[in-house]
Amino acid sequence: MSAGGATASWVGRGGCAEMTLSAVVRELNVFPLKSAGGISVGESQVTPGGLRHDREFMLVRPDRRHLSQREVPRLALLRPSLAGATLIVDALDAVTPLVHEPADGPVLDVTLHGMPCQGVDQGDDAADWFSAYLDTECRLVRFAGVRHTQPGGGGRVTFADGDPLHVLSRESLDDLNQRLSEPLPMDRFRPNIVLEGLGPYGEDAVSALRIGEVEIELIAPCGRCVLTTIDQQTGVQGGEPLRTLATYRTQDFAGRREIMFGRLAIPRTFGMIATQDTATAT
Repeated sequence: MSAGGATASWVGRGGCAEMTLSAVVRELNVFPLKSAGGISVGESQVTPGGLRHDREFMLVRPDRRHLSQREVPRLALLRPSLAGATLIVDALDAVTPLVHEPADGPVLDVTLHGMPCQGVDQGDDAADWFSAYLDTECRLVRFAGVRHTQPGGGGRVTFADGDPLHVLSRESLDDLNQRLSEPLPMDRFRPNIVLEGLGPYGEDAVSALRIGEVEIELIAPCGRCVLTTIDQQTGVQGGEPLRTLATYRTQDFAGRREIMFGRLAIPRTFGMIATQDTATAT
């Protein structure tokens, strides 16, 4: 298969013909701290809750509501990384990075988009660092308990909004950028898995991916929010890409009119995946 195209074939399944496409995994992105920057990795373990360590930590306000770039765009400037289990958070203009060993504090009842979940409080030092940098009182929590995906999904999730994986095609972004006056980088859309070879919006027609031993079910389109308009390098908010996407990527879904770009997914079998792996799509 060439880097820019997919190889198509027809296979029989249950007596029916079904087309399969082969694409290539071009990026794997993990977001250890919800609503902060991501880590581009060469390989990752796919767990029931998505890529290992994805959305494992979250910031909450004093009323225990989650804190996001919607309210504090400066979160975009945070650059988390991991050294084993140690969370390291730097920022473009931070004086000293936070080096945080996961703590066994009290379990707090917190909310994420109004949905109840639980997080282990990570102590005063972490709370003070984030509160000072963001100029917003907040505390760091680490995911605890079990949280299920949207009704009917049958999966598990940590602090992601509703489903554990977000899949996007590189060609979809290329097509969008041809419509914009200034092209945007992939980090505006925060995908976990970036594929190449499906063609523009090819992921819309995909119901399942197999990457090695890992099987992933693509279950719903991804509705886009204001986070896509925040420059992840500066924290400055603009009007794109939502203004342009609204002209050709708006559809009714679950009783709402939403702008769709990319797909949400749930892993059904687990294991290691890596960039340059072949992804078979059906």
